[in-house]
Amino acid sequence: MSSDSDEYGLPLPESCIIVGFGGVCVDLLATVTCFPVPDSKMRSTQLKVQGGGNAGNALTCAARLGLKPRIIAKVANDIQGRALLEELEVDGVDTSFMVVSKEGTTPFSYIIIDTQTKTRTCIFNPGEYPPMKPEDLHSTNLVSILAGSKVVYFDGRMLDTAIVIAQEAFQQNIPILVDAEKPRVGLDNLLRLTDYIICSENFPQAWTEASTISKALVSIMLRLPKLKFVIVTLGKDGCIMLERCVDDISSLEEMDIDSTFESLSKREDDTITMPTCIASSMMRFRTKGEGCMCGRLYIGTAEKIPPSKLIDTTGAGDAFVGAILYAICANFSPQIMLTFASYVAATNCKALGARSGLPYRTDPCLKSFTH
Repeated sequence: MSSDSDEYGLPLPESCIIVGFGGVCVDLLATVTCFPVPDSKMRSTQLKVQGGGNAGNALTCAARLGLKPRIIAKVANDIQGRALLEELEVDGVDTSFMVVSKEGTTPFSYIIIDTQTKTRTCIFNPGEYPPMKPEDLHSTNLVSILAGSKVVYFDGRMLDTAIVIAQEAFQQNIPILVDAEKPRVGLDNLLRLTDYIICSENFPQAWTEASTISKALVSIMLRLPKLKFVIVTLGKDGCIMLERCVDDISSLEEMDIDSTFESLSKREDDTITMPTCIASSMMRFRTKGEGCMCGRLYIGTAEKIPPSKLIDTTGAGDAFVGAILYAICANFSPQIMLTFASYVAATNCKALGARSGLPYRTDPCLKSFTH
């Protein structure tokens, strides 16, 4: 870690530059007292227009935590597109590598937040411009984009272009992190180059067809030998992480991954409101027909947010990803990384929109994660 830090808050990692590729859009957020029924009219209680999109949100989070993100994305040259660029730049995200389409309209999302059930419903409009294509990139420019980067992040979309960027990152030996929401055509080619995966609750079993999430995580690690860890996010139920051991120690006890997960779950303390992390010892985990791996299983709990403080879960997963990017650059241990990311995600849920509640590195509450 660098010595450049404030009296309170997070220190700056020695390697601060990261690169992200993916989607950006405008979020039109409206809060309502209850979700509208078909063919009805109602008033919103609050309205906010804000930048959104997985990549835009995650990199904004990383920038506020002290990193120096460079974003590769595409917008139209309209009022919304220009506003997105300005908002990212204000937060410290380098937009100089963004592609601006002369024609079309920038993507946007309608987001309805039900203040009674604390749920959000998203309706995405992709806009009227072609998505980013490999020909939008120039090889010499791509080398300069990636220069000095500690990690390259992908939100799992526009995979033809993502593969081109990932292959260059692979050639430069830059670690790759992928946020995998669901199986997509071409995603496997990206995952084979990946060092870290963060995925949604449904992805592991959908991608592997395993009978449980735990077994699916082992299967993912066995199918992707370059992978260092995989994290599955579970919303209010926290997260699960499987980390690969660098050395395959054959003398370790071989354990059933489901039994290990069940044993760890029993150690959770429901009286603790802040995020915690429970880890197994180093073990060998096997899946039928696929082999055995040496690793450690972690269960991370989420912050228990009182209903009065829970405002909007929009962008919570992106905040988690942004915090993981910081944790990788700061060389956090897995236990600190998971509790830190869960805290950042929970903090973001206490304000309206995907970015309003994102903490800054000067937040004194973040200082505890550096010890």
